[in-house]
Amino acid sequence: MEKSWLLTNTSFKAKIIGKLLGDGCITIQKGRKPRFQFTHTSRDYSWANYSYEQMNNSLPLNPPKYKSYKDSRLKEGYSFSYYVQSRTSSIITYLRSQWYPSGTKIVPFKLLNEWFTKESLAWWYMDDGHLKLNHNKPQKIILSTDSFTPCENIQLSDLLKKKYKLQFRLDKQNRLILYNQFQIYYFLYLVTPYLHESMHRKIVPYYKYTTHVQPRRTTIYLPSSIILTHPTREINFFLKNLDEWVNMYKKGLFYSNYFPLINPTRKESKSYQITLSKNNLSKLHFLKETTGLNYSELTRICFTP
Repeated sequence: MEKSWLLTNTSFKAKIIGKLLGDGCITIQKGRKPRFQFTHTSRDYSWANYSYEQMNNSLPLNPPKYKSYKDSRLKEGYSFSYYVQSRTSSIITYLRSQWYPSGTKIVPFKLLNEWFTKESLAWWYMDDGHLKLNHNKPQKIILSTDSFTPCENIQLSDLLKKKYKLQFRLDKQNRLILYNQFQIYYFLYLVTPYLHESMHRKIVPYYKYTTHVQPRRTTIYLPSSIILTHPTREINFFLKNLDEWVNMYKKGLFYSNYFPLINPTRKESKSYQITLSKNNLSKLHFLKETTGLNYSELTRICFTP
């Protein structure tokens, strides 16, 4: 059984792990072999069908079927959905032994440590993730993990931190939450390449580059180890390095270059009241809106050799 799993490609492994963390499950009837299945609301038919098409080469899946359920919470009295169910397979039998070793679903961290990827994260997010926006600004990302135990969710947050430097917190509803703006934008950067078009509602819709800004005074906080004698002139000079960081962002290289510069040790900082030039302010505004970093954080990386 394990051999059949190992023979599948890495992308399939990533997808089905994301699906099983999300809306997927493996059911079994007495005296029969297990079957894999998932269900999505009728408005997400495109996502259900795409999931079926992406995994059908590795699993014997039946196409999405329309189904209605009685639901007293709704005015119409019914909810409508599409479900996909598999036939039997040695791969599914193996996965059942990992995810349901005692009949109850668990998170098989040994499997995740080896095969969980950014694609897994994206599929999990498309199934069970939510992006909360306020005036087109991201407020938080929620992964609905309330079906797992708090202990498992803490381990999941540790896994995401170890693999991708994502710092999820557990809320009172036993869900994984990202609040930090930089972390939210970074999360979306990781998953967006794998998102199906029907799930683009789960990303920030757009960003409009603003060039019509005027020079203005602001406060910049820098480490006390940086000594300045003419703050406005010197800071504006170093902010010329923003051109390189803007280009890195456009090429998808921003985060790989930024993370090595983060110093976890907290140091004293000094504030400077300066006037930012129009050109530097435009670039700072762009990077702030696209990465979630504030002006001081962006200025600091411009002083890095």
